[in-house]
Amino acid sequence: MPAADETFDYDLFVIGGGSGGVRAARIASAEGGARVGLAEESRMGGTCVVRGCVPKKLMVFASGYPAAIAEARAYGWDAQPGSFDWTRFRTHLEAELDRLEAAYRTTLTNAGVTIHDARAVLVDPHSVRLSTGDVFRARHVLIATGGHPFVPEIEGAELAITSNEIFHMPAFPARVLVVGGGYIASEFACILHGLGAEVAQYYRGAQILGGFDGEARGHVATAMQMRGIAIHCGTDVMRLEKTEGAIRAIATDGTARDFDVVLYATGRLPNSAGLGLAEQGVKIGRKGEIVVDAFSQTSVPSIFAVGDVTNRVNLTPVAIREGHAFADTVFGGRPTKVERDLIPSAVFTQPELGAVGLTEEDAREQEPIEVYMTSFRPMRTAFAGQTDRVMMKLVVSQATRRVMGCHIVAPDAGEMIQLAAIAIRMGATKEDFDRTVAVHPTMAEELVTMRKATRRA
Repeated sequence: MPAADETFDYDLFVIGGGSGGVRAARIASAEGGARVGLAEESRMGGTCVVRGCVPKKLMVFASGYPAAIAEARAYGWDAQPGSFDWTRFRTHLEAELDRLEAAYRTTLTNAGVTIHDARAVLVDPHSVRLSTGDVFRARHVLIATGGHPFVPEIEGAELAITSNEIFHMPAFPARVLVVGGGYIASEFACILHGLGAEVAQYYRGAQILGGFDGEARGHVATAMQMRGIAIHCGTDVMRLEKTEGAIRAIATDGTARDFDVVLYATGRLPNSAGLGLAEQGVKIGRKGEIVVDAFSQTSVPSIFAVGDVTNRVNLTPVAIREGHAFADTVFGGRPTKVERDLIPSAVFTQPELGAVGLTEEDAREQEPIEVYMTSFRPMRTAFAGQTDRVMMKLVVSQATRRVMGCHIVAPDAGEMIQLAAIAIRMGATKEDFDRTVAVHPTMAEELVTMRKATRRA
């Protein structure tokens, strides 16, 4: 790291206290020896901890208990579901988020980072002004302000909520409309249904979970519908109206239905507005994203950006990796790029979808492939008399035999795909999978027992 320069108050000033910004600040200070300041205008932890991954996953856990209790009865337990107490759950959830935010603050403080609870904006390529009136100069500035959900400009848009508000509803709704077809919309459709709401999901596209493997997303959609979620593809909301005790959604399919809550999950936008970026010459993309190079450097040499504000791969682990790579590059003397291929992902629907690598559709556009796929009733739920099925799928290069993609639809698919991702990242071939002894009886053993290709393309 360069020697301290007294003309700068900090070697690094981070704007944003989410996953990427916190990691960058901690590594730059604790391992790089930098003087680091960080400004966060809201709660420490960002979207993931405060209004995203963490509270959502806790709601996923909560929503799974009715099915688990029904399954327990099939196994001989005298179990009764009772009713769901939203207020009790929400209170416990908010206490857990307070604990996690405090942990983030402690981690930063212990690493030597100075925290400013204020909004920060750029006043020149090396200076930031806080909402407190303080101005600090820094050798480097890192923008890590994340993104935010949005509601399209339709009549009655103010009647809808987003994922930011879902965790703080004053009461649990009986009827919910989820608008959108991505992973956030599909996850919340499953969560709210599992907690007891009647759920409809409107999506203007042909099938939910766009971008994932076609066969896998179809499997998830069918499973959701079998559980009672009303998925309406090719359908969008034209306007929302307030009625006595309800919100009426007038849809493009000609229907008008009443709901207690309308949740929009139709995408997210970068939090780049009002930071003084354009005024300093920082290049901004069409969707408001900060344009950066492979080392997260913007068009202004002293200003960097990581995480969702750059709109590259908008996942928390990627933001963390980008923040760490930035700190290693600028303060550790180790220029580091983040590899963005073979990033594993999980969709916490019911059942879950885990994926890594290429979809069948994308792979066959690149080269001749083989597809190995199986679908079966898992032992645990089959014993309970349930009809749900899981799916395992490998996409394999005909030429090199490398596994190009793995797609799992099953309970705990997110746990399984993490381990499969290690093998695929290391370049495992189909024959490597074949040589691996199965763990029996498990669902995951099917990944190493599929010997005959389902199809070639």
